Amino acid sequence: MKIAALQTVSTPDVARNLDTAATLIAQAAADGAQLVALPEYFCLMGHADTDKLAHAEAPGDGPIQRFLAEQAKAHGLWLIGGTLPIKGDEADHARNACCVYAPDGQLAARYDKIHLFNYDNGRERYDEARVLAAGDRPVAFEAAGLLGFEGAAAKPLRVGLSVCYDLRFPELYRALMHPPCDLLSVPSAFTYTTGRAHWELLLRARAVENQCYVIAPAQGGQHENGRRTWGHSMIVDPWGEVLAVQAEGEGVVMADIDAARLVAVRTQLPALAHRKL
Repeated sequence: MKIAALQTVSTPDVARNLDTAATLIAQAAADGAQLVALPEYFCLMGHADTDKLAHAEAPGDGPIQRFLAEQAKAHGLWLIGGTLPIKGDEADHARNACCVYAPDGQLAARYDKIHLFNYDNGRERYDEARVLAAGDRPVAFEAAGLLGFEGAAAKPLRVGLSVCYDLRFPELYRALMHPPCDLLSVPSAFTYTTGRAHWELLLRARAVENQCYVIAPAQGGQHENGRRTWGHSMIVDPWGEVLAVQAEGEGVVMADIDAARLVAVRTQLPALAHRKL
């Protein structure tokens, strides 16, 4: 079964970003992807944090959500929609929401980013909590009908959702492993500084300790707002092997994932069954 992580270098122009996403989704679909994942903030990398509030949509209604639903249905695939700003209870804060759409265009799951990024090295400063409200619960969904995860075992693909800074909190992924996920999704916009230091290290660790595939679509390059993101969108297998990666620039990162590989890793080294805590 083929899955695809899309890499973008998003701009302050939502319409232009959606056009880019549509092109990349179509490319992934044409190459046989059955599940496609967009990066965090695929729809908007604004000049200021408050730009997110101007484009925040009501739950279940808005041009970005309609775009994602239409793309999933048009190409008949599972679409993990990176993140977009969704209105919450406070007018001056939004949720950084990852919305997942089934091949029929219906909303299958929504996860609101729990851990909000805060970083200051004297040169770069970020504080997502200024405009974002944190989510409060882990979310996983089951994607039925995917070749390679149905058949003899009649087992749908179980996908655990997370976003960017969540990657540094292994307890979230442990919470998602009841029952175990087959794939963990990590749409991100890692800074160049933190990405160079820890991105691949953390992704491979999450794959190894949870014995599952990881799909990590990312922002990758120099943005019009002056920010530089690390990129290196990748797909990692349950043994920690990087199956595919793209360093920078827009593109499609694809790999085959296989239920038999999961079974083999978990049978040879049944670490998940050995957990005590």
